[in-house]
Amino acid sequence: MNAHPYIPNSVPEVKREMLAAIGARSVEDFYADVPGRIRLDRPLDLPPPMRSEAELVRHVGGLLARNTSAQEALSFLGAGCYHHHVPAVVDEVVNRSEFLTAYAGEPYEDHGRFQALWEYQSLMGELLEMDVVSVPVYDGFQAAGTALRMAGRITGHRRLLLVTAVAPDKLSKIEDYVRPDHDVVLVPVDPATGLADPAAVRAELAAGDVAAVFAEAPSASGILDPALPSLAEIAHEAGAQYVVGCNPISLGAVTPPAAYGADIVCGDIQPLGLPMSYGGMNGGFVATRDEELYVGEFPSRLFGLAPTSVEGEYGFGDVAYERTSFALREEGKEWVGTAAALNGIAAGVYLALMGPQGMREVAETILANTRYALDRLAEVPGVETPYADAPHFADFTLRFTGSRTAAEIGEALLEHGIFGGKVLSGTDALYCVTEIHTKDDIDRLAETLQEIAK
Repeated sequence: MNAHPYIPNSVPEVKREMLAAIGARSVEDFYADVPGRIRLDRPLDLPPPMRSEAELVRHVGGLLARNTSAQEALSFLGAGCYHHHVPAVVDEVVNRSEFLTAYAGEPYEDHGRFQALWEYQSLMGELLEMDVVSVPVYDGFQAAGTALRMAGRITGHRRLLLVTAVAPDKLSKIEDYVRPDHDVVLVPVDPATGLADPAAVRAELAAGDVAAVFAEAPSASGILDPALPSLAEIAHEAGAQYVVGCNPISLGAVTPPAAYGADIVCGDIQPLGLPMSYGGMNGGFVATRDEELYVGEFPSRLFGLAPTSVEGEYGFGDVAYERTSFALREEGKEWVGTAAALNGIAAGVYLALMGPQGMREVAETILANTRYALDRLAEVPGVETPYADAPHFADFTLRFTGSRTAAEIGEALLEHGIFGGKVLSGTDALYCVTEIHTKDDIDRLAETLQEIAK
């Protein structure tokens, strides 16, 4: 292959030297972990290049017009990416050029962005009842992997116990992220209730070498498990860290994990002022107490108040920068790259706008809507709510017992202008309500499902 004018180090001799330096035979070695079934062994099938801006705008506009957004249809999709109301002020602030045009929203020497992210961390710390919160990483999946690896470095142990229902895509990311250092053990939940099995967790802990017990609040099934506090006790008795993933918007009404024994808390800030965008607009957070044992294991940047060269004057800057891979490069405990800092600024604006009372009202509304949806939809012939006895937040499972599959039900709903839930199996789908759903919206879903059943 000849050198490419826009790709550095593409001269064949230079490429050979680089490969030899790291012991690789070819570039193909770097893709060994990518399964063959998802690799494209041919050139991309691309259309001819467009010759004008007008032609390109028309083409892209036509593609976008094929999409139906959650603003146009009634949506009950959730499963990690949620439809919440985003106040106009959030977009107004994050679209300011000094925030929007910064690389990943990252602060380097601009103290306005240092302060904006410090304010975000402070507000998140108050919400989570934790002292130290990271600058947002890519998403909640990465945050969970990072939190678990932090626990592994603290304990020196290898096994990680996942004890509540975890979404398959999240599980895949966790396993991939921790694989060099850890083995992931899934402790099955009770299939009849969807709840964690403390006895099974104790049995796994008895085998030793457990770095962390990982639970989610709510779980991938939307369940707020009553066993969450007892799981902390079980983990700590065995010398393991207790890592809890949570939905931050629930904490206006739900006890934060730190209050029932969590050592490390993680999650995704998407519910805090970040719109759905084809499954995107995420940012992961990791939070701990202000103890050197934990702070020293954060791989990401942290911002705090720092003295300046002027006596008695303070500014905003990096805290313990020397622990990061930015400072240590390949010697860092964990690599951290581009952050989702702009999304953190958006979440900070959202939290500041809502305040404690606003967060409480939103969370209580979602709890009430979820319970109403569970009760109302259970009245529909051919629909069951298998875990309805447990407390839920936003997400919940519907089981369809008629002749149509969950996927077929979803297709039929779409014909009525409704996005159904995420299909989990032939019979089950995960539906979701938030504060934007009204009683009439839920009744419309129930009535449409009843009509489809007929």
